[in-house]
Amino acid sequence: MTNSPINGMTYLTRGAQLIVTPQLRLFVLVPLLINLVLFFAATYLLIQQFGVAMSWLLGSLPGWLDFLAWILWVIFAALVLVVYGYSFSMITNIIAAPFYGILAEKTEILVKGTGPAPESLRHMIPRTLGREMVKLWYFILRGLALLILMFVLSFIPLINVIVPVIGFLWGAWSMAIQYVDYPADNNQLTFKDTRNRLWNRKYSSFSLGGLVMLGTMVPLLNIFVMPIAVVGGTLFWIDELEKQGSGTSIRQ
Repeated sequence: MTNSPINGMTYLTRGAQLIVTPQLRLFVLVPLLINLVLFFAATYLLIQQFGVAMSWLLGSLPGWLDFLAWILWVIFAALVLVVYGYSFSMITNIIAAPFYGILAEKTEILVKGTGPAPESLRHMIPRTLGREMVKLWYFILRGLALLILMFVLSFIPLINVIVPVIGFLWGAWSMAIQYVDYPADNNQLTFKDTRNRLWNRKYSSFSLGGLVMLGTMVPLLNIFVMPIAVVGGTLFWIDELEKQGSGTSIRQ
Protein backbone atom coordinates (compact mmCIF):
# COMPACT_ATOMS: atom_id res chain seq x y z
CA MET A 1 0.00 0.00 0.00
CA THR A 2 1.60 3.27 -1.12
CA ASN A 3 1.42 6.63 0.66
CA SER A 4 0.17 5.24 3.97
CA PRO A 5 0.88 6.38 7.55
CA ILE A 6 1.85 2.81 8.46
CA ASN A 7 4.55 2.58 5.81
CA GLY A 8 7.18 4.32 7.90
CA MET A 9 7.10 1.55 10.50
CA THR A 10 7.15 -1.08 7.75
CA TYR A 11 10.25 0.37 6.06
CA LEU A 12 12.14 0.78 9.33
CA THR A 13 11.26 -2.74 10.49
CA ARG A 14 12.51 -4.16 7.21
CA GLY A 15 15.58 -1.93 7.46
CA ALA A 16 16.40 -3.26 10.93
CA GLN A 17 16.20 -6.80 9.58
CA LEU A 18 18.42 -6.04 6.59
CA ILE A 19 21.31 -4.27 8.37
CA VAL A 20 22.31 -7.52 10.10
CA THR A 21 22.52 -9.48 6.85
CA PRO A 22 26.04 -10.49 5.71
CA GLN A 23 25.70 -8.32 2.57
CA LEU A 24 25.23 -5.09 4.60
CA ARG A 25 26.92 -5.64 7.97
CA LEU A 26 30.32 -4.39 6.82
CA PHE A 27 28.84 -1.17 5.38
CA VAL A 28 27.02 -0.45 8.66
CA LEU A 29 30.11 -0.74 10.86
CA VAL A 30 31.85 2.55 9.98
CA PRO A 31 28.70 4.74 10.35
CA LEU A 32 28.00 3.04 13.69
CA LEU A 33 31.49 3.91 14.96
CA ILE A 34 31.03 7.54 13.84
CA ASN A 35 27.64 7.64 15.57
CA LEU A 36 29.15 6.27 18.78
CA VAL A 37 31.82 8.97 19.02
CA LEU A 38 29.39 11.79 18.25
CA PHE A 39 26.78 10.37 20.63
CA PHE A 40 29.03 10.75 23.66
CA ALA A 41 30.07 14.27 22.63
CA ALA A 42 26.52 15.49 21.91
CA THR A 43 25.01 13.91 25.05
CA TYR A 44 27.70 15.40 27.26
CA LEU A 45 27.05 18.89 25.87
CA LEU A 46 23.27 18.44 26.24
CA ILE A 47 23.48 17.46 29.92
CA GLN A 48 25.99 20.23 30.64
CA GLN A 49 24.00 23.03 29.04
CA PHE A 50 20.39 22.03 29.81
CA GLY A 51 20.52 22.97 33.48
CA VAL A 52 22.18 26.30 32.73
CA ALA A 53 19.61 27.17 30.07
CA MET A 54 16.65 26.20 32.28
CA SER A 55 17.96 28.31 35.18
CA TRP A 56 18.26 31.30 32.85
CA LEU A 57 14.81 30.75 31.34
CA LEU A 58 12.97 30.38 34.65
CA GLY A 59 15.02 33.09 36.35
CA SER A 60 14.09 35.62 33.66
CA LEU A 61 10.36 35.24 34.34
CA PRO A 62 8.73 38.07 36.32
CA GLY A 63 7.16 36.99 39.60
CA TRP A 64 3.58 37.26 38.39
CA LEU A 65 4.33 34.69 35.64
CA ASP A 66 5.64 32.02 38.02
CA PHE A 67 2.56 29.92 37.30
CA LEU A 68 3.86 29.48 33.72
CA ALA A 69 7.15 27.98 34.88
CA TRP A 70 6.11 24.34 34.58
CA ILE A 71 4.51 24.92 31.15
CA LEU A 72 7.69 26.58 29.88
CA TRP A 73 9.78 23.77 31.37
CA VAL A 74 7.79 21.13 29.46
CA ILE A 75 7.89 23.14 26.21
CA PHE A 76 11.59 23.87 26.55
CA ALA A 77 12.46 20.27 27.41
CA ALA A 78 10.49 19.01 24.38
CA LEU A 79 12.24 21.52 22.11
CA VAL A 80 15.65 20.56 23.50
CA LEU A 81 14.96 16.89 22.69
CA VAL A 82 13.88 17.81 19.16
CA VAL A 83 16.97 19.98 18.65
CA TYR A 84 19.17 17.25 20.15
CA GLY A 85 17.81 14.61 17.79
CA TYR A 86 17.83 16.95 14.80
CA SER A 87 21.35 18.30 15.32
CA PHE A 88 22.80 14.90 16.21
CA SER A 89 21.37 13.47 13.01
CA MET A 90 22.47 16.39 10.80
CA ILE A 91 26.08 16.47 12.07
CA THR A 92 26.48 12.71 11.88
CA ASN A 93 25.00 12.58 8.40
CA ILE A 94 27.44 15.16 7.05
CA ILE A 95 30.43 13.21 8.35
CA ALA A 96 29.12 9.77 7.41
CA ALA A 97 27.46 10.80 4.10
CA PRO A 98 29.82 8.84 1.77
CA PHE A 99 29.39 5.68 3.84
CA TYR A 100 25.60 6.10 3.96
CA GLY A 101 25.63 6.56 0.19
CA ILE A 102 27.43 3.23 -0.18
CA LEU A 103 25.02 1.58 2.28
CA ALA A 104 22.05 2.83 0.23
CA GLU A 105 23.67 1.53 -2.96
CA LYS A 106 24.34 -1.92 -1.48
CA THR A 107 20.78 -2.06 -0.11
CA GLU A 108 19.35 -1.30 -3.54
CA ILE A 109 21.49 -4.03 -5.12
CA LEU A 110 20.50 -6.51 -2.39
CA VAL A 111 16.76 -5.84 -2.78
CA LYS A 112 16.50 -5.34 -6.56
CA GLY A 113 19.46 -7.29 -7.84
CA THR A 114 20.66 -4.13 -9.63
CA GLY A 115 21.62 -0.64 -8.55
CA PRO A 116 23.10 2.66 -9.71
CA ALA A 117 26.27 2.66 -11.78
CA PRO A 118 29.34 1.74 -9.68
CA GLU A 119 31.29 4.72 -8.37
CA SER A 120 34.64 4.85 -6.61
CA LEU A 121 34.89 6.30 -3.11
CA ARG A 122 37.23 8.96 -4.52
CA HIS A 123 34.43 10.30 -6.72
CA MET A 124 31.60 9.59 -4.28
CA ILE A 125 33.04 11.57 -1.35
CA PRO A 126 33.07 15.05 -3.00
CA ARG A 127 29.70 14.43 -4.67
CA THR A 128 27.94 13.28 -1.51
CA LEU A 129 29.49 16.01 0.64
CA GLY A 130 28.37 18.59 -1.92
CA ARG A 131 24.84 17.22 -1.78
CA GLU A 132 24.94 17.39 2.03
CA MET A 133 25.82 21.09 1.79
CA VAL A 134 22.80 21.67 -0.48
CA LYS A 135 20.57 19.93 2.05
CA LEU A 136 22.18 21.76 4.96
CA TRP A 137 21.49 25.14 3.32
CA TYR A 138 17.86 24.12 2.78
CA PHE A 139 17.53 23.03 6.42
CA ILE A 140 19.24 26.13 7.82
CA LEU A 141 17.20 28.70 5.90
CA ARG A 142 13.83 27.14 6.67
CA GLY A 143 14.85 26.00 10.12
CA LEU A 144 15.81 29.52 11.21
CA ALA A 145 12.53 30.96 9.93
CA LEU A 146 10.62 28.25 11.77
CA LEU A 147 12.66 28.78 14.93
CA ILE A 148 11.74 32.48 14.97
CA LEU A 149 8.07 31.58 14.49
CA MET A 150 8.16 29.04 17.32
CA PHE A 151 9.92 31.53 19.61
CA VAL A 152 7.16 34.09 19.04
CA LEU A 153 4.38 31.53 19.46
CA SER A 154 5.89 30.22 22.71
CA PHE A 155 4.86 33.47 24.46
CA ILE A 156 1.22 33.25 23.37
CA PRO A 157 -0.91 31.37 25.92
CA LEU A 158 -2.72 28.25 24.66
CA ILE A 159 -1.09 28.52 21.24
CA ASN A 160 2.32 27.86 22.79
CA VAL A 161 1.40 24.21 23.40
CA ILE A 162 1.60 23.50 19.66
CA VAL A 163 5.19 24.78 19.42
CA PRO A 164 6.77 21.35 20.03
CA VAL A 165 4.35 19.84 17.49
CA ILE A 166 5.49 22.33 14.83
CA GLY A 167 9.12 21.57 15.64
CA PHE A 168 8.50 17.82 15.47
CA LEU A 169 6.72 18.01 12.10
CA TRP A 170 9.60 20.02 10.65
CA GLY A 171 12.02 17.47 12.06
CA ALA A 172 10.01 14.61 10.54
CA TRP A 173 10.01 16.24 7.11
CA SER A 174 13.74 16.89 7.38
CA MET A 175 14.44 13.28 8.36
CA ALA A 176 12.41 11.97 5.42
CA ILE A 177 14.41 14.18 3.04
CA GLN A 178 17.70 13.24 4.66
CA TYR A 179 17.38 9.48 4.44
CA VAL A 180 15.62 9.15 1.11
CA ASP A 181 18.13 11.50 -0.47
CA TYR A 182 20.93 8.91 -0.30
CA PRO A 183 19.34 6.54 -2.86
CA ALA A 184 17.89 9.50 -4.77
CA ASP A 185 21.34 11.08 -5.09
CA ASN A 186 22.88 7.74 -6.06
CA ASN A 187 20.38 7.61 -8.91
CA GLN A 188 21.17 11.21 -9.99
CA LEU A 189 17.78 12.69 -8.98
CA THR A 190 17.95 16.42 -8.24
CA PHE A 191 17.30 17.65 -4.70
CA LYS A 192 14.20 19.55 -5.85
CA ASP A 193 12.72 16.47 -7.55
CA THR A 194 13.49 14.39 -4.47
CA ARG A 195 11.45 16.77 -2.31
CA ASN A 196 8.63 16.81 -4.86
CA ARG A 197 8.39 13.03 -4.87
CA LEU A 198 8.41 12.91 -1.08
CA TRP A 199 5.64 15.51 -0.90
CA ASN A 200 3.55 13.45 -3.32
CA ARG A 201 3.89 10.60 -0.78
CA LYS A 202 3.51 12.81 2.27
CA TYR A 203 1.84 10.23 4.54
CA SER A 204 4.63 7.72 4.02
CA SER A 205 7.20 10.52 4.25
CA PHE A 206 5.99 11.96 7.55
CA SER A 207 5.49 8.53 9.12
CA LEU A 208 9.03 7.46 8.18
CA GLY A 209 10.58 10.80 9.14
CA GLY A 210 8.57 11.04 12.36
CA LEU A 211 9.67 7.63 13.59
CA VAL A 212 13.29 8.40 12.71
CA MET A 213 12.97 11.71 14.56
CA LEU A 214 11.66 9.93 17.66
CA GLY A 215 14.53 7.47 17.44
CA THR A 216 17.17 10.19 17.22
CA MET A 217 15.76 11.79 20.39
CA VAL A 218 16.44 8.66 22.47
CA PRO A 219 20.04 8.28 23.70
CA LEU A 220 21.73 5.02 22.64
CA LEU A 221 18.89 4.18 20.26
CA ASN A 222 19.97 7.12 18.09
CA ILE A 223 23.29 5.37 17.43
CA PHE A 224 21.53 2.57 15.59
CA VAL A 225 18.50 4.31 14.13
CA MET A 226 20.42 6.19 11.43
CA PRO A 227 21.84 3.23 9.47
CA ILE A 228 18.41 1.59 9.84
CA ALA A 229 16.88 4.80 8.46
CA VAL A 230 19.25 4.75 5.47
CA VAL A 231 18.13 1.22 4.59
CA GLY A 232 14.49 2.06 5.34
CA GLY A 233 14.70 5.20 3.20
CA THR A 234 16.16 3.14 0.37
CA LEU A 235 13.25 0.68 0.63
CA PHE A 236 10.86 3.65 0.50
CA TRP A 237 12.67 4.86 -2.62
CA ILE A 238 12.39 1.45 -4.30
CA ASP A 239 8.74 0.83 -3.39
CA GLU A 240 7.18 4.28 -3.86
CA LEU A 241 9.50 6.91 -5.26
CA GLU A 242 11.82 5.50 -7.91
CA LYS A 243 9.29 5.26 -10.75
CA GLN A 244 7.27 8.30 -9.68
CA GLY A 245 7.31 11.49 -11.77
CA SER A 246 8.14 14.77 -10.13
CA GLY A 247 4.47 15.69 -10.00
CA THR A 248 3.26 18.80 -8.23
CA SER A 249 6.04 21.25 -7.46
CA ILE A 250 6.71 22.53 -3.98
CA ARG A 251 8.45 25.71 -2.96
CA GLN A 252 12.18 25.92 -3.38
